[in-house]
Amino acid sequence: MSRPPETLRKAPRQDRSRRMVERILEAARLVLVEEGYERATTNRIASRAEVSPGSLYQYFPDKQAILVAVIDRYSAEIGEELTAVLADRLDLPPDQLVRAAYEGLLDVLEEHREYLRLVTQELPLSRVAGHVGHVERRVADLVGAYLTVSRTPTPLPTSASAWLLVRMVEHLSVDYVLQRPDIARDVFVEELVHLTAAHLAARPATAVPAVAEPAGARPDGTGPAARS
Repeated sequence: MSRPPETLRKAPRQDRSRRMVERILEAARLVLVEEGYERATTNRIASRAEVSPGSLYQYFPDKQAILVAVIDRYSAEIGEELTAVLADRLDLPPDQLVRAAYEGLLDVLEEHREYLRLVTQELPLSRVAGHVGHVERRVADLVGAYLTVSRTPTPLPTSASAWLLVRMVEHLSVDYVLQRPDIARDVFVEELVHLTAAHLAARPATAVPAVAEPAGARPDGTGPAARS
């Protein structure tokens, strides 16, 4: 059984209580997916979990606490699966690694399509930004592994190339899964591979001078400009 969410008002101590919390979280997930954020009231969630509102409030102070717990769980599951995508493919040759990693990324995103819809279309960005960042870091792991294993010279500093590639791959992949355009999956993956290769081959690495760090924030959001 999963560890108790950090947003609990009190931690369940008995198996019966832990099962109740699990029912509440699963009910909340179903209500969010099926009815949307606005209609996901605590009363609806309690009814779906077959518990009284009073029992729900013993463990969760409000709807927001339940939402955070559900999204935390979704994010953790996706993070673990994306980490496995990377670990299971690191022994492949570089030219096969990137294609297999993108295939694995799509597998995970398609499995969690409703989560993607929730965080990109239903929920206020201010409430899910940290969770989106969690998934972005896992995609960054995939891209960073490719750049490391392939030892390909990058047209920008490695961190900058990784930043560009991560956002390209992430946004295209998420939109592909949510919008389901009339593009065969194998064709889409091949285009991602071509876009990645095109960026890395855009110009010789030596053509780009080093950028003095005080000039601005780094691609990861840190640096003097980011702190000013």
